[in-house]
Amino acid sequence: MFKLKVAEPPEEINNIFYRHAQAVFHSLRHLNIFQRRGLHFDAFFRYLFGDLNGPLNDQVHQDMNAPLAHYFLYTGHNSYLRGNQLSSESSTAPIIKALKKGVRVIELDLWPNSREDDVEVRHGGTLTSSVKLRDCLNAIRDNAFDASMYPVIITFEDHITPPLQRKVAKMVDDIFGGMLFRPSYSHQMKKFPSPELLKGKILISTKPPETPEIQGQRISEEEVEWLEDKDDESRVNEKNESDDESDEDETLGYRNLISIHAGKPKGNVEHWLMEHDQVRRLSLSEQVLEEIAKTRATDIVR
Repeated sequence: MFKLKVAEPPEEINNIFYRHAQAVFHSLRHLNIFQRRGLHFDAFFRYLFGDLNGPLNDQVHQDMNAPLAHYFLYTGHNSYLRGNQLSSESSTAPIIKALKKGVRVIELDLWPNSREDDVEVRHGGTLTSSVKLRDCLNAIRDNAFDASMYPVIITFEDHITPPLQRKVAKMVDDIFGGMLFRPSYSHQMKKFPSPELLKGKILISTKPPETPEIQGQRISEEEVEWLEDKDDESRVNEKNESDDESDEDETLGYRNLISIHAGKPKGNVEHWLMEHDQVRRLSLSEQVLEEIAKTRATDIVR
C-alpha cells in the first residue's frame, strides 16, 4: 500500500477562500444565524435555502440560438382547467397562473358553443364547464411574457367547423397582432427558428385543415401557397363570393395562422421522421418516443 501525501493548497488560494467565507458571513449577519460556536441546525437550513444559495441560476446561461426543437419546453395540459379533468371549472385563471410560473406551451380545446356561432374552450366529452376562447386569448396576450420573453406556443385541439375556423383566424389576428409569429414562407417551416429569434412572439400549433380540392382533385402544397396569397388579395378586392369560395377561404385563412403543424402519425412513424424538408409537432406516447429515440434520436431533434 502506498500513502499519497496530500498537498496543501497555495497560500494565495487559502486567502481567497478565507476572504470569500468572511464575505458570506458579513452578508448574512443581519439574519442572526451564526453563533460563536458555529451554525445550529435551523440556521444551516436557513442559509441552505436562502437567496444567496439558490439552487437554480436565475440568469440565462445556456446558448439559446439553436432551433426550438433542441430545447425542453415547460408545457401545460388542458391549461384552462381549475381542477380535475372530468368535472372541474374552465377559467382563464389557471392560464394566467401557468404563464406567471413560466409555462411556455398552453393547450386549448376548441369546441362550438351550443348555438354553433362562436368558439368555446372546454374538455370535450366531460362535465367540465366552458370559457370563451376570446377571454383565453386575451389572458395569454396580457400575461405571456411576465415570467420570460421566450416564445409562447398555443396548441389548439380543434373540433370546430370551417366557418368557426375563419372566426378563430380573425380573433387570433385581432388579439395578437404583431405578437403573432408567421413564417416568411407561407405553408410550412423547414426548420424551427431559435428561442432567441422568437422572443416576444406567440406561435399557433394545431393540425392544419384538409387540403382544399378543386374540381374533385386534391391540390399540391405549392398551390395551397398560391391560394393563400390569392386569398389575402380577395379579402380586400372581392366582397361577394359563392359558398364554395367562402369555404375555401375559411380553410386557407385558418391554415395560414399555423406556424407549427401538428399531426398524429398513422402507420410507420419512422417514415414521418425521415421527411427532413419540413418540421412538425408529433403526438407520441412516452413508450413510442423512448423506443424511436434509440435509433432515430437525430431525426426527432432537428
